[in-house]
Amino acid sequence: MMFKRVVIVTGGSSGIGAATVHEMSVRGWRVVVNYSKDIEKADLVVDACINAGGEAIAVKADVADDMHCQALIKTTIDTWGRIDALVNNAGTTKFVDHANLDGLSAEDFQRIYAVNVIGPFQMCRAASPALKEAKGAIVNVSSLASRKATGSSIAYAASKAALNTVSMSLARTLAPEVRVNVLAPGMVDTPWRLGEGIVAGAMREQYAKISPLKALSSPEDQAAAIAWLIEDAKMITGQILYVDGGMHIR
Repeated sequence: MMFKRVVIVTGGSSGIGAATVHEMSVRGWRVVVNYSKDIEKADLVVDACINAGGEAIAVKADVADDMHCQALIKTTIDTWGRIDALVNNAGTTKFVDHANLDGLSAEDFQRIYAVNVIGPFQMCRAASPALKEAKGAIVNVSSLASRKATGSSIAYAASKAALNTVSMSLARTLAPEVRVNVLAPGMVDTPWRLGEGIVAGAMREQYAKISPLKALSSPEDQAAAIAWLIEDAKMITGQILYVDGGMHIR
């Protein structure tokens, strides 16, 4: 009997997460759309999958809460019996200029690390038995900010650098059954990263101008790279893939 493969996408209701849900669905995967707050957005993403002939469910969970992570894994297995891939895309930040040292508190760091670092670790831990059984794959969504020490705030950049390190440790620990890789986007054309209006438009133009590939990536670009890491990169683990128009070499 042939079984459809199952992927969990945290933060799957918008941006890169929603694009990844769509990409994996059209490739024939069953998709769990994790969300933490906005059920309307999650339902829209699920409905789009179903209307296109795919299979998807929405599951609410805060990845910063270990019990929520365990419940999300249990719901997935209870529903579809297996987990073949995990995309840790859920993330948060606080927009603070790096020069404004008083703009970040210890609580800000703790909140950002809880979602961006501890959350992916907890999800990997909870999913690891099922992923080992399936000989599966994990993709943790980081950021170019982890290498350049740029981005929305010092706390955000530091959290993504920590996620990279956690991912390398997990790649070594979960091998050979499970591959663990990192996707590191540069600036992506989403409202979460850029906002709207004149300032956002200027940022888009500036990034495209200085990027070696003279382009700003889309959520779909990121989703395609995630799908490749999951489906095709059979001999790759412990790697960071920069999908940033070449900004990491600028």
